Amino acid sequence: MQIIEWIAIGLLLFLVTIVLLIARRAIYARAGGTIRCDLRVSTMLVGRGWSPGFARFVGDEMRWYRLFSIAVRPKRVLTRRGLAVESRRLPEGQERLIMPADWIILRCVGHQAPVEIAMALSTVTGFSSWIEAGPPDYQSPRLSMPPAA
Repeated sequence: MQIIEWIAIGLLLFLVTIVLLIARRAIYARAGGTIRCDLRVSTMLVGRGWSPGFARFVGDEMRWYRLFSIAVRPKRVLTRRGLAVESRRLPEGQERLIMPADWIILRCVGHQAPVEIAMALSTVTGFSSWIEAGPPDYQSPRLSMPPAA
């Protein structure tokens, strides 16, 4: 009889974890400004190291959360100031197996280490707009022009 009880407890813990994951995502989505995107957390193997997640835009920050985590703090925070898209590409090799067909991979550089973000093509425009927008005193590195000679 004890084996059945342990199985029931394990199943209950599993279901509680699933409910917490769904509730966490719903709370962040209800607040608005969230997008579905993957972040490359490791570059040790070509085409690997991608972690599914979602990002929230809060002021000048993009806060990225792992999809399968119950943590309330973001795993990575990118600030708009100094952030620029260095390149964009389609998924290659093994990346095509784990990402939807309409996703684009962006390599972003800034004050922090370079980061690769994968998101839907329809989301890239909004992300680029967020990078280029800013407070009145902010000049995007992408939009700044050298002085005329």
